[in-house]
Amino acid sequence: MTNMFEHRLQAHGLTLRRGLLHTLQINVGRKCNQTCRHCHVDAAPWRTEMMSAEVAERVGDWIHAHRPAVVDITGGAPELSEHFRPFVELARSCGCHVIDRNNLTIIETEAFGWLPEFLAAHEVEVIASLPCYLEENVDAQRGDGVFAKSIRALKKLNAVGYGTRLPLNLVFNPQGLKLPPPQRELEADYKAELRARFGIEFTRLFTITNQPIARFAEDLRAAGQWDAYLELLANAFNPATVAGLMCRSTISIGWRGEVFDCDFNQMLGMQMRNGKPLHLWDVTPEKLASWDIQTGLHCLACTAGCGSSCTGAVA
Repeated sequence: MTNMFEHRLQAHGLTLRRGLLHTLQINVGRKCNQTCRHCHVDAAPWRTEMMSAEVAERVGDWIHAHRPAVVDITGGAPELSEHFRPFVELARSCGCHVIDRNNLTIIETEAFGWLPEFLAAHEVEVIASLPCYLEENVDAQRGDGVFAKSIRALKKLNAVGYGTRLPLNLVFNPQGLKLPPPQRELEADYKAELRARFGIEFTRLFTITNQPIARFAEDLRAAGQWDAYLELLANAFNPATVAGLMCRSTISIGWRGEVFDCDFNQMLGMQMRNGKPLHLWDVTPEKLASWDIQTGLHCLACTAGCGSSCTGAVA
């Protein structure tokens, strides 16, 4: 059955297929030191799904053989994986640009105080969640005390060159039934507020639309707002976003090595197949080019308004 997103594509004469692979996104597990209401991964301290040594070795072999331009490491809190540091070191030795999707508060835990210096030494790009520059909004979404910890962590990242010499990008997620505001305007507000109030510098702000999956979907249904949110996304469909969607140039792999078109498909179990479910070691970048992309209602979030991807607005 054709879903609402496919109807929108067809209405504009558009199709969605993979292009050349640019980014390998690795989800090393669901364990996290936080439990955020908007988390599409449904990550939490009690989650036990983590990548094994065997899978990590096979993923590492694939990186060494195919050397994607970008290796994007995520979780949960990816640093909680025993394979985080080896992945960073291997990918950098292969000439890959590396991204760490960091929740900031992990830096404030006793066991991970080494993170800023390690990341800086390997010139890892940090993409960090800070859904608002106001304490009450951040704590409401991410937990009591998270804002204060995040500010301390940002200062530590600044101290080793992030936000000036090294890329430090922040992520904004809206609250409630709304789309993100224009990214450039909000970035200017963030920079002014964080600089004036805390002396913090960062590189760019990424605005990301909340996906109607996992905890956010549960909240929408509990509040009777599921249909209203989907209608908001569908009515804001922007055909200009389709060419820049991350699923065209990224593959996402799960903690067992399964391959997905994107991180959101991964959370919905929409595994890529070719007669059988595929794992990373079953594919090559060349083999994936021009493949159709699996879609669903949630894809409306990526094409609403200015669009949304793991690196913010796309149009």
